[in-house]
Amino acid sequence: MNISFTCEKNTNNPIGPRAGKLITNHGTITTPAFMPVGTLASVKALAPEDVLATGARIILVNAYHLYLRPTHNLIEDLGGIHKFMGWPGPILSDSGGFQVFSLSKLVNVSEEGVRFRSHHDGSEHHYTPELAIKIQKALGVDIAMQLDELVKLDASENEISEAAKRTLRWYERSRKIAGDSPVFPIIQGGFNSKLRGAIAREVATLDAPGIAIGGLSVGESKDVMQEIIEVVTPELPINRPRYLMGVGSPEDLITSIALGIDMFDCVLPTRLGRTGGIFTDTGRVNIGSARYRDDESPLSENCDCSTCSTFTTAYVHHLLRNNELLGYRLTSIHNIRFLIRLMERARLAILENNFEDFATDFLNRYIPADPKIRAEQRLKRPIFD
Repeated sequence: MNISFTCEKNTNNPIGPRAGKLITNHGTITTPAFMPVGTLASVKALAPEDVLATGARIILVNAYHLYLRPTHNLIEDLGGIHKFMGWPGPILSDSGGFQVFSLSKLVNVSEEGVRFRSHHDGSEHHYTPELAIKIQKALGVDIAMQLDELVKLDASENEISEAAKRTLRWYERSRKIAGDSPVFPIIQGGFNSKLRGAIAREVATLDAPGIAIGGLSVGESKDVMQEIIEVVTPELPINRPRYLMGVGSPEDLITSIALGIDMFDCVLPTRLGRTGGIFTDTGRVNIGSARYRDDESPLSENCDCSTCSTFTTAYVHHLLRNNELLGYRLTSIHNIRFLIRLMERARLAILENNFEDFATDFLNRYIPADPKIRAEQRLKRPIFD
């Protein structure tokens, strides 16, 4: 199993918007690309055909969660993750480093790996870089992520530096057992631009099949996130895909594409949808509000998703107010399609040499969510998504 990436546009510039093609054993992905998240081998509320209908061609699963339940061994015995979940296209798996450090109890980190107790039943586990790769190979994913070490937001500079350097050492161990399975290293380093740049330069020498940037979109300001990306991307090889982990708000996607990012994932479109949050060309709205109870228009006037072409906002409002499961499906379809279509439009603009105009027009019209609301949403994050 292997992958190849071709940068079709902006082939000589280490920073700036890029259009590319990523070829995997289960199909070709055009970039920029957004990956819907199917943590437990399921994109919440959606069947595989629903996800395909949005235009998504690659999804993400989580190795940590699948290792605990139903176990990677069972999935392997049942024919691998593609057969298990009925998804025909490429699958990228997150190693679960974020979940290990954020969900587990009694986390103990050493050079060997991480010891933790399951958030399910309290059972003890020793999660090593090698085990993370073995799990992902058993799943049969197209792209695997290394195990990385995350630190708390209030960690000292020394702790942040040591975690970022340990993550690099863990990647060397990971690829020794990966064989021909593509494994991306992850650039960590907190919000320290100098450290991030240094780690990026080291990662650039590894001849990895792709490179991920982790540890962002965790509560920092948009300016800080942008600053980190601006420092990292010039250091990275042009002929490798760049994946910004856990970022999914429309304005952040466009800004990050402008800085040379190719791939994204986030639970935001489905999580927002289940609470009535809807993406539109002018910003987010919440159709749970009473003002939408008799709204005969679609969720978004210019959207081509199956929800908008079939149902009124009033109907979807009714479903959500009465906790009807169909409501979760319809809003999730819309929000994912919105982001996929945004990627399609961005790619076309790059290929036609007018991305700057496209991005400026979009960002002038799209009003981001209030920072206070975003902070409150983070505090309400569910364990599973």
